[in-house]
Amino acid sequence: MQDYLNQAEVIWPLIVSAGKALVVLILGWTVAGMIAGLVRRRINATPQIDPTLGNFTASLVRWAILAMVLVAVLGIFGIEATSIVAVLGAASLAIGLALQGTLSDLAAGVMLVVFRPYKLGQFVDIGGTSGTVRDLNLFTTELVTPDNVQIIVPNGQAWGSIITNYSAHDTRRVDLVFGIDYGDDAGKAMEIVERTARADNRVLADPAPWVRVTNLGDSSVDLTARIWCRAEDYWELKFELTRRVKEAFDAGGISIPYPHSVEIHKEA
Repeated sequence: MQDYLNQAEVIWPLIVSAGKALVVLILGWTVAGMIAGLVRRRINATPQIDPTLGNFTASLVRWAILAMVLVAVLGIFGIEATSIVAVLGAASLAIGLALQGTLSDLAAGVMLVVFRPYKLGQFVDIGGTSGTVRDLNLFTTELVTPDNVQIIVPNGQAWGSIITNYSAHDTRRVDLVFGIDYGDDAGKAMEIVERTARADNRVLADPAPWVRVTNLGDSSVDLTARIWCRAEDYWELKFELTRRVKEAFDAGGISIPYPHSVEIHKEA
């Protein structure tokens, strides 16, 4: 009986400490999320501050609070903060080697926030992966493709890749190529393309629409149209002008050649 009492005296403090640690973890996790959300909302509510910075700062605050919660939990089990610092100092090399990829992502995240090659809501291509930037935190960048697929890119990979930002500027150039028959009037076709482009109010007057003959193909004369618009109008304008020019060609008697196949029969 005495043995059971002795064991209970040893185990009971551990159970109490574990209960306290669990409570601290739950409260700390909840508080970290609440404070991070508050920081994000307060920063994003300021028009002068980029929302990207708000998300990154909120992520930084959350992880800092969780680190303090971890120190508090270890303190519940009797491990002093000074001992924790000493252990971390002694193991810093091993931790650095083991987590070099994670630390690289963290450093790259800081660089991405400082230099801001992309921001939240912009459509980018990162090393061949395209999507709209939904989130940028300490370690990763979250992209969403046009068909609503989530892509997570480690910040280290993003910073070390070629970044193409399609939304960095307010305007973009739409390039369209139309092939017409060799027997058609190229000047008339060019006039139709330019007139159709100018009729759309999304097409900018400056720079003015540009239409030229750019190639003499095997079966067609190729016309290239370069038209400027606001970045948000790019895709809709591209699709709409393609349809309208085709209809205008039909109305104007301009034909668009298409591949023909010829069958040759040899008599025996």
